Amino acid sequence: MKKATFLTLLSAFLFFSFQKDKWINLFNGKDLTGWTIRGEQVKNEYRIENGEIVGVSKPNSQNTFLCTTKNYDDFILELEVKVDTGMNSGIQFRSESRPDFKNGRVHGYQAEIDPAARAWSGGLYDEARRGWLVDLKNNPAGQKAFNKFDWNKYRIEAVGKTVRIFLNGVQTTDYTDTLATSGFIALQVHGTKVQRPMEVRWRNIRLQELAKK
Repeated sequence: MKKATFLTLLSAFLFFSFQKDKWINLFNGKDLTGWTIRGEQVKNEYRIENGEIVGVSKPNSQNTFLCTTKNYDDFILELEVKVDTGMNSGIQFRSESRPDFKNGRVHGYQAEIDPAARAWSGGLYDEARRGWLVDLKNNPAGQKAFNKFDWNKYRIEAVGKTVRIFLNGVQTTDYTDTLATSGFIALQVHGTKVQRPMEVRWRNIRLQELAKK
């Protein structure tokens, strides 16, 4: 019995150690190597401060996206984000930019980041295609998960046809879809008509690639 218990614990330890080793950092904390900026009208700004990516919206701008240069299929993505009140943002995944689709407009799944009163952060939006797939109207726990004045941890699980989003440990999205199974990851700075710059910050961006289902 003791031997069996020891082997079970050893197997669990090795499994979790292996899983930990599979995480890769998408942001090196110093520059935007591995990323590229896309947008219909690139007025917004991305810069590096204190090991964080800072996205700055400029007045009368349109949506801008900082995109990975690599595509990902099945994965787990984790990151932290902090956003100015009144600023809208999102985390794109399994997204594309093609000349034959709306002149290269970025489109695909988006995990919502929005401190507005409706409290839909952590919902699933289909950018430039179908619109809202999962809002949080019927998820009171999810509506309370977002911290307007501090850092928020997002976890996105894209496995086969299933997309799950967790916000500060609370599940906000569980959705099955077949439209997109691969694409880049992107950090959105939403266009705004507000006549002052607003910021969104990201840090600790890491990803674990999974075997494609």
